[in-house]
Amino acid sequence: MTTKALLNRALAFDFLSAEEGQFLFLNAATSELMEVAHELRMKQVPAKKVTWIIDRNVNTTNVCIANCKFCNFYRIPGHADAYITSIPEYKRKIEETFRYGGEQLLLQGGHHPDLGLSFYTTLFRELKQLYPTLKLHALGPPEIAHIAKLEKMTHTEVLQALVESGLDSLPGAGAEILSDRVRRLISKGKCSGREWLDVMRAAHQLHITTSGTMMLGHVETLEERFEHLVSLRQVQSEKPADAKGFLAFIPWPFQDEGTMLKNVKNIRNEVGADEYIRTIALSRIMLPNIKNIQASWLTVGKQVAQVCLHAGANDFGSIMIEENVVSAAGAPHRFTSAGIQEAIREAGFEPQLRNQQYDYREMPATMEQQVINY
Repeated sequence: MTTKALLNRALAFDFLSAEEGQFLFLNAATSELMEVAHELRMKQVPAKKVTWIIDRNVNTTNVCIANCKFCNFYRIPGHADAYITSIPEYKRKIEETFRYGGEQLLLQGGHHPDLGLSFYTTLFRELKQLYPTLKLHALGPPEIAHIAKLEKMTHTEVLQALVESGLDSLPGAGAEILSDRVRRLISKGKCSGREWLDVMRAAHQLHITTSGTMMLGHVETLEERFEHLVSLRQVQSEKPADAKGFLAFIPWPFQDEGTMLKNVKNIRNEVGADEYIRTIALSRIMLPNIKNIQASWLTVGKQVAQVCLHAGANDFGSIMIEENVVSAAGAPHRFTSAGIQEAIREAGFEPQLRNQQYDYREMPATMEQQVINY
């Protein structure tokens, strides 16, 4: 096994094994990985454009019984700060999002013990009746699995009901690391790795578009990171031929500020710039059947994310008009629409506004510029 032979296979879009991916991570130079990943990116997404989106991450509720040790956002049932977002609050946030040029909500919440399927179908229908053009990129595999357990339904039945009530696409939330050893340590109350993957299989069978994610830099091993990538690639290879499946993959480093993992277990994020850039490059190399790789500027900052655009990433994600969960653990970075476009240009690319399906959008003729309040 040599780095040159493996990188040549990668350029031929071969599926490298987890062991081969680890070998590259440990032995290949960062410049080699970047060069190969960028060449693959330009073959898969030839335009000298980097896509981005305007949307808002709104939380249905902060009540959660999953007990994730990396989350500062959730509250237990009955807590004084517990809430369920009201329709007037949705209206205010959606109308503001439209003014900023967005057309989508990334709508997520917690594992609320009392909110079953009817809550979400009623909510989705009401939001779509109020705003017919609104796109709902909503929930995620752990929430689908949680609802299915509450209702004693299959994942497919839950997803079908949600689509009928207005779900447009399914985020890749809650993947973290798909090893059950890891999940028992950091998020014992969430679905297993196998169940996360099975929800995505069901979504793809229904032609629901999804995304894959990975949160790295906590208790996982390097081997578990690469097994995670191979698992995503396998699920993508099983989708129906006419389904898009995973539209994108987004890895980000664990944000540790104030979390139980850091305060109680003394586990800190030690993923530096070089390791993240190598992770982006190897994501492109290991996932030849997933077209879009997104750099997480929210967690690594502008400059590292810009380098990632030369290391296999072709997407800069969202300006995130609102984001509460990762920010609650210390992610400090923010962008406006003007700022994200300037960052892409500085990196040598042309910014291209997109929608959740990765179709290009024209910039809205009139839109308010977001003001960042730190």
